[in-house]
Amino acid sequence: MDQFFISLLNGLSSGLLLFMLSSGLTLIFSMMGVLNFAHASFYMVGAYVAYSLVGVVGFWFALLLAPLAVGVLGAGFERLALRRVHKFGHVPELLITFGLSYVILELVQLVWGRTAVPFTPPPLLEGSAFTIISSPTAGMSFALGKASPEMCAAALCSNFPMTKAFMMGVALLMLLGLWLLLTRTRVGLVIQASLTHPEMVEALGHNVPRVLMLVFGSGCALAGLAGVVGGITFVTEPNMAAFIGAIIFVVVVVGGIGSLAGAFVGSLVVGLLQTLPLTVDGSLATLLTSLGFTVTPQTPGYPVLRLALKDVAQILPYLLMVLILIFRPKGLLGTRED
Repeated sequence: MDQFFISLLNGLSSGLLLFMLSSGLTLIFSMMGVLNFAHASFYMVGAYVAYSLVGVVGFWFALLLAPLAVGVLGAGFERLALRRVHKFGHVPELLITFGLSYVILELVQLVWGRTAVPFTPPPLLEGSAFTIISSPTAGMSFALGKASPEMCAAALCSNFPMTKAFMMGVALLMLLGLWLLLTRTRVGLVIQASLTHPEMVEALGHNVPRVLMLVFGSGCALAGLAGVVGGITFVTEPNMAAFIGAIIFVVVVVGGIGSLAGAFVGSLVVGLLQTLPLTVDGSLATLLTSLGFTVTPQTPGYPVLRLALKDVAQILPYLLMVLILIFRPKGLLGTRED
């Protein structure tokens, strides 16, 4: 039971990291109609910039400065390059952001090298947030921090890292902040009106191109913040963008393109799909049978059904995306028609 609970927490933490990334991508698409293929690259840049700043200003200032630097880079890219091709449609936008991802990858390898860098968490985030203690006599209990060796001598102890707890807290604060910004502030109203009624917004004295530039920069800054948190939690290396880049678009499609709430729900669903099957001792045939289908692992012509769920955990989100595209193309909470 404790392993299932740890896997559940790992799935939620992974899903919330995906939300930190997909929220910026969703913000950019919902406001500008631009599907930014270089979004995961800004995530990588955030991790590397924070790694370089830690030795100068410390981690906590780097946590603030790195996303701002990534946001400035994103805003500059929108102003100098993306805006020039925006009038030609979606294909040139996709191509220029796709090309930017390769440029960023080469620059990162040129500056920081091709191997992982030692981006470690600060002392406050080292160790365990809490320990799950599973005793055959007392059942399951919790202890803040790392449990003592005496408590774990006669019980099974599982630790949940402080970095993942911090990541979950930052993601939830980001969700609250974005919701308040877009629904409870004048800035949020101007941003949303710039998408639906740009002429009226300009007539009221607002610079719509500047608003869109700030939106693109803000979305990149959110990716940079995710990079800082993800960099200390996982590994900071040049392949981190490629590793997480594809799954972001799965999240956006599942949740609904342009929907912030859909990005949140889709992130949690995908995060859980990637981790919970690792604790299940069964195959695809077992899963289909539990859903009411008449099938056995020995069905001729279907050897894939004999694969264990833990072996196909990484492709389950993509299978879900295919089902979503077939039965609900707008996504779980999507509303956009275009």
